[in-house]
Amino acid sequence: MKKILLLLAAILMIMTSCQQSVQKETYAEMTSALDTLFSSRFAPNEPGACVIVTLHDSIIYDHSFGMALMAGHESEHGTPITDETMFNICSVSKQFSAIALLKLEEQGKISLQDPVKKYFPEFQADFFGEITLAHLLSHTSGLPDDRPRTAEEWAKYTSMYPTQFTKVEDFKRFCEVKESVRYMEKLDYLKFKPGSQYEYQNPTFQLAELIIEQVTGQYFETWMKENIFMPAGMENTLYFTPDKQIRNMAHGYEPVGFTTLNGDQVPTDNPNNYWRSADQKWEENDYGEASFYGTKADGGIYTTPLDFLRWDRALYHDTLVGRSFRQKAHTSYIETDIPETGYGYGFFIEERESRPKKIYHTGDNGGFLIFEGRIPELDIFYLIFANRPDWLREETVEEVDQILLNTFCE
Repeated sequence: MKKILLLLAAILMIMTSCQQSVQKETYAEMTSALDTLFSSRFAPNEPGACVIVTLHDSIIYDHSFGMALMAGHESEHGTPITDETMFNICSVSKQFSAIALLKLEEQGKISLQDPVKKYFPEFQADFFGEITLAHLLSHTSGLPDDRPRTAEEWAKYTSMYPTQFTKVEDFKRFCEVKESVRYMEKLDYLKFKPGSQYEYQNPTFQLAELIIEQVTGQYFETWMKENIFMPAGMENTLYFTPDKQIRNMAHGYEPVGFTTLNGDQVPTDNPNNYWRSADQKWEENDYGEASFYGTKADGGIYTTPLDFLRWDRALYHDTLVGRSFRQKAHTSYIETDIPETGYGYGFFIEERESRPKKIYHTGDNGGFLIFEGRIPELDIFYLIFANRPDWLREETVEEVDQILLNTFCE
């Protein structure tokens, strides 16, 4: 009997060893495919990206490509991207604001069915009594983005509202939340009936910052740190402010345009004297260069790829809100303009007939182009944090999906 048990144990060890060998081989193929994909997108001495894939909360791929700071930009030799580089995650910040409001709802301090008028009585139009917080979080409010962008719009704006800025270009680059949403005070029209259509908007999410401050009596950033970031273990996450020094920060870059002069290709003019690389191929494009950068709740988070993994784990382990409230965020309430994709509260929900469900979000601002997504059925999460906007995100994400599905769905 003892010999039989020893034989069975030996067979089990052999089987386990074979399964591990197959698994390692499968991961090696996946790693090779991802390396090939991203090394073709991001050259070593250019702006680049960090890419991480997790399975069951374990990191199975963690590779960085390119530079967080280019040579000559605040550093003689530049700084490579790592999984501890701080990226502006742009509109991916929206999911944090949505979960924050859901947390306050779970605590009984607000309801997502509350009308916006309850928190902003200074907004004059009656329709603010019909628009709910849920409409804000699902991009179904019908509110337009009427922030001024042209000289004509600026003249109209300054005739109606006080402002610290003297020109529209400075407003677009430097305004913060209270001035960014001020146009709503005298707004007199909607683009559609609340709840009836989808239109992606930023100012509607910016209102979350002011609501949280009203309800909690704390500064937005303080409350978010104490109630969201720290409970999730996100020690290296913060909201951007112009005077804040951010350690390990990536700059956003974009390719410099070229024009033809006397038959030669020459870089376009640089009237604002933005930083450019020595080869004139890349130009800095983040705060001070990018439009509408200074608001928080819709796009102001700087975080590292590793910290964002902690967010994902905390969220899906129901550390921050209970499961039923997380599921509210991950329920599709409206069809978007993206095929087979709806929007919840701060999340896109893709439900393609031939694919497992994917919950994700994107972020675009200046030189930053961001993606993060989870496939709950497979317990797979991945992120692509990039500090350049020219890498064909949707095509790249489709290729990543194919690699992951081929690896784990066969």
